[in-house]
Amino acid sequence: MQKLGAEFFGTFWLVLGGCGSAVLAAAFPGVGIGLHGVSLAFGLTVLTMAFAIGHISGCHLNPAVSVGLWLGGRFPAKDLPGYIMAQVLGGIAAGGVLYLIASGKAGFDVAAGFASNGYGEHSPGGYSLVAALVTEIVMTAFFLLVILGATDKRAPAGFAPIAIGLCLTLIHLVSIPVTNTSVNPARSTGVALYVGGWAVAQLWLFWVAPLIGAGVGAGIYRFIGGEQK
Repeated sequence: MQKLGAEFFGTFWLVLGGCGSAVLAAAFPGVGIGLHGVSLAFGLTVLTMAFAIGHISGCHLNPAVSVGLWLGGRFPAKDLPGYIMAQVLGGIAAGGVLYLIASGKAGFDVAAGFASNGYGEHSPGGYSLVAALVTEIVMTAFFLLVILGATDKRAPAGFAPIAIGLCLTLIHLVSIPVTNTSVNPARSTGVALYVGGWAVAQLWLFWVAPLIGAGVGAGIYRFIGGEQK
């Protein structure tokens, strides 16, 4: 239960901090943080939580990460259902808190997106379904590659949270224009449920693509990172 609690609150922080920066601060008049600030916010949520709860649960905060670590031989299959449930519930709870905060401003309209992920007409840059699918698979694969490498027992100790947090920042810098960046089904679900409609209809891609990407990343690291003979 301690591990599941850590995953719940860790994912809550990721969604509230990352999506909150997009909803509340990205376009704030005069001092909006924009794409760069939102990218950094997502990276900082993972970096801070990795130091806070990494020693408790491993700080996955993401069903794709849990699946990728399992496929990479770093996580037991029996713990997957509990971790994924805790992550999704944490994301939904954070989405609810963010909704309460954001709706306190006159003119708030959840239909405007609420930091949801999308493709086609709901992509920030108007990118197609195929472009979104490829982006999410590739970005998640490299995220898992960095996670598996940075947490390898042969890697420099103590630096994994920094590498992982900066990796997520970079991923957002590249892919926000394409999909608003998911690489995390819990993050996508946590806000899409409050938008409904198109956000829920397109949510399937932000489960399927990150999970495929996680498998690809785990496979790559098993190939290049196996113990040297």
